[in-house]
Amino acid sequence: MQASNHARLGLAVAVGASAAFSTSGALAKSLIDAGWSPAAAVTARVSIAAIVLAVPALISLRGRWQSLRRSSGMVIGYGALAVAGAQLCYFNALQHLPVGVALMLEYMGTVLVVLWMWIRHGHRPRRLTLWGSAASLTGLALVLGVIGAGHLDVTGVAWALGAAVGLAAFFVLASGESDLPPVALASTGMGVGALLLILIGVAGVLPMHATFNSVTLVGYRVSWLVPVACLSLVAAVVAYLAGIIAARMLGAKLASFVGLTEVICAVLIAWILLGQLPTAMQLAGGALIVAGIALVRIDELRAPSHPQRAVPAQQKELVAPR
Repeated sequence: MQASNHARLGLAVAVGASAAFSTSGALAKSLIDAGWSPAAAVTARVSIAAIVLAVPALISLRGRWQSLRRSSGMVIGYGALAVAGAQLCYFNALQHLPVGVALMLEYMGTVLVVLWMWIRHGHRPRRLTLWGSAASLTGLALVLGVIGAGHLDVTGVAWALGAAVGLAAFFVLASGESDLPPVALASTGMGVGALLLILIGVAGVLPMHATFNSVTLVGYRVSWLVPVACLSLVAAVVAYLAGIIAARMLGAKLASFVGLTEVICAVLIAWILLGQLPTAMQLAGGALIVAGIALVRIDELRAPSHPQRAVPAQQKELVAPR
């Protein structure tokens, strides 16, 4: 019973993370349309999030600095790939591809997670996982309207596939065995990502410019501070922290598939805020995504039992029944 409750809580946290992540596209788009470069939007998002999480991260690390030293490699990889790399590649892909196509390519990261678990850990995907992968990706294509998208910009495809690698790295690294508290991983990873992005801007590798005029968000003219604050607090602080917690509770493979609900959340947000009703094809696609997640979950439950890995103390506190 306790394991079942733990799984349900993990699924709820994962869906919450997806809902928070789903707000990033519209928020970043409002800034880019107002004259911000993708690199500037990402840097603002990551830097502010790192600062906001710094105090709780320091509190969580009191007397536990050894855990940060032991996890330094994971932190650097997380900051470089899952934070800076994934966001920068996705935002640049949006300059060359429709949002739906860019998201579809980025979420090929779920397949990369399955391949990584097979190659690195010998977890060969079983039939239900393969069927779940096919169902989820087909549903994703229907929801995003990718089918029949026509000619694709090669540069945009390259950026989007780079985002897929970053997305896969997010789930693999976030679910790794570590006694580093989730808030500490989120904060230090954001800090590493922010530093890398600032260095990229200073070196002139990518354009880094911003404007401070009002922007259009949900049909209204608002201060640029509104999308920057929401992008940093909701789409970064809440999203990444919840995503790390969910990945540790569910494992990389299942968490990556539940992450597909970000697309469904984005459609629902557009419906609520913009009155854009989902089409019958989008509803069918959403059903396929959910079916695919269910198949992967069933496959996880039917998997041969493995020795339970040690759960860090702070995670036991986190998931203990209240």
